[in-house]
Amino acid sequence: MPNTHPGPLTPSDVDDAVQFAISVFGDVPAERWDSQAGSLEWTCWETAEHIADCLFYYAGQLATRVPPTTAVAFDWAPRREGGPANIIFAERAAGTAGLMQVLEACGTFLSSIVTTANPTALAHHTYGESDPEGFAGMGVVETIVHGSDIAEGLGLDWTPPDDLCDRVLARLFRYAPEDVHGWRALQWCTGRIDLPGRPRLTEWKWNGNPL
Repeated sequence: MPNTHPGPLTPSDVDDAVQFAISVFGDVPAERWDSQAGSLEWTCWETAEHIADCLFYYAGQLATRVPPTTAVAFDWAPRREGGPANIIFAERAAGTAGLMQVLEACGTFLSSIVTTANPTALAHHTYGESDPEGFAGMGVVETIVHGSDIAEGLGLDWTPPDDLCDRVLARLFRYAPEDVHGWRALQWCTGRIDLPGRPRLTEWKWNGNPL
């Protein structure tokens, strides 16, 4: 990590991550979305729906008057055996444009809720309670890390901004390497690559508890 602190995560970081994804995937032909997303067992379409679903779900945890200590009672279900269990799905007939609309809408839900929520409020996550900044970071991680899975499946370049990745690392990944930063460090922290002297992680998770 750089010697200087990269600064806090903001609602704009959520919007920037989502817009980066839309800029890469917005022109993908509709028929290509059935490709497998990297090493995942989901298609690229399902993985994009999962990103949108996470963004919506994180917004939901912060949106009640009193943030819950257990998950908001949304009804989750997969559309096929082995597919992601979602609240949110995109209409397949709407194609790429419709999928990107769903992704953008859910990203805006989260960034808007993070903007208006009590900054010290804590809400439920299975990894531990977190504050609005933490949920913003989770939304960024889901977008850019699963975005890389989609890009791999579609054969597209995927290089998110290093400064955005550094803010996520500083907030959520306390085991991040000190001598590597940016996108490469985030890939390692989320089990996507190995680094010199550091084998690829087979288990990982972030820590959303307030610093």
